[in-house]
Amino acid sequence: MSAGVVIVGAGQAGAQLAMSLREMGHAGSVTVIGDEHHPPYHRPPLSKDFLDGGLAESELALRTEEYYRDRGIELVAGTAVTSIDRGRNEVLLSSGRVVAYAHLVLATGARNRQLPIADGGADNVHYLRTMEDARRVRHALERAQNVLIVGAGFIGLEFASAAARRGARVTVVEAAPRVLGRAVAEETSAYFAHRHAVEGSTVLCGCAVDEFRTDSRGRVTEVRIGDRVQPVDLVLVGIGVAPNSELAEEAGLVVNDGIVVDAQLVTSDPAISAIGDCARFPRAGAASIRLESVQNASDQARYAARRICRADEPIADYGEVPWFWSHQAGDKLQIAGLALPTDSAVFLGDPSSGRFSVCRFRDGFLSAVESVNSPGDHLSARKLFARGARVTEEQLRAPEFSLRSAAAGGTTQAQQERTSA
Repeated sequence: MSAGVVIVGAGQAGAQLAMSLREMGHAGSVTVIGDEHHPPYHRPPLSKDFLDGGLAESELALRTEEYYRDRGIELVAGTAVTSIDRGRNEVLLSSGRVVAYAHLVLATGARNRQLPIADGGADNVHYLRTMEDARRVRHALERAQNVLIVGAGFIGLEFASAAARRGARVTVVEAAPRVLGRAVAEETSAYFAHRHAVEGSTVLCGCAVDEFRTDSRGRVTEVRIGDRVQPVDLVLVGIGVAPNSELAEEAGLVVNDGIVVDAQLVTSDPAISAIGDCARFPRAGAASIRLESVQNASDQARYAARRICRADEPIADYGEVPWFWSHQAGDKLQIAGLALPTDSAVFLGDPSSGRFSVCRFRDGFLSAVESVNSPGDHLSARKLFARGARVTEEQLRAPEFSLRSAAAGGTTQAQQERTSA
């Protein structure tokens, strides 16, 4: 087989790239290499519907194995790429196989940051990222009565909801002063902290676990948080992830908390791209970023496929609108755009009703919208950001303003500026 596109990583980004290449007419070989023993699958349900038992494992697959086979996409599962030979345009697999590439795409994803507990030997301390992780956690949750969650990000709080609904006593410990501190405004954070308290979870912010006490088998049985000592039979750690960039770094590519790519998602080697959680990419008017979301992985995969399939045509830089979502405490949170911690916040709607949006502003213009049980606001915000509309805080505070009318063509700052020009 002649050299074609080789994709390292069989997660959302890698699978979407392979599918998009075929959909866009790529005729060359496509090889997807993943170190898990499963075909590519959906990861978001692992901390939501799958954990609750509402989704069967058979429903997690992105596509059937026949789908890939019928389209000439080779899946190499349960195998890691151990090195990249950039001089020969080849990758070496843990099986000993050598695969040549015309273009290599790194979609290596990220891994959970580890919390040192009992020398790593505590079998009731869990992380949640892979299907195997989810299987173990779901089984452990069936018997758990006292659950400790370290980290109040999306994964930690989604798990808190699942555990509380099963009747477990749940304690969430967060080192930051508030929940979801990196992701949302203080107003949105306060709403979800209250909702989890209503569900019965104890949320402790601005503190850490001072001591993990283990039995003779190394299992965590108690924890001490300040003067508070409580029993534990299941620990879930969700303290963020680190990009899997070691393979790229060993190959001499530029790495900086992720594999550094340009505005077209190409690394320092023009024959190699990087997409998804592992890639650090530039954004217009802002510092480079690395995003951990299904949307980003899928959109970057489609973009890379277009660039590969139309190599002889100019293509605009990557600039899709980021968006995120989470189900927790019976609510659906959807975020469009990217806010900074210093961005101001304005409510649209009444939080006491359980349906509202928090609009974030930077330098007087809309930077992100955090919608709670308000899918219309979320879709409208994505449309506004996609067309580059500049909504001012003054406009949003007007009594007649709505995101839906603005997205449907209502006057925005950008339109006002064009008209006045």
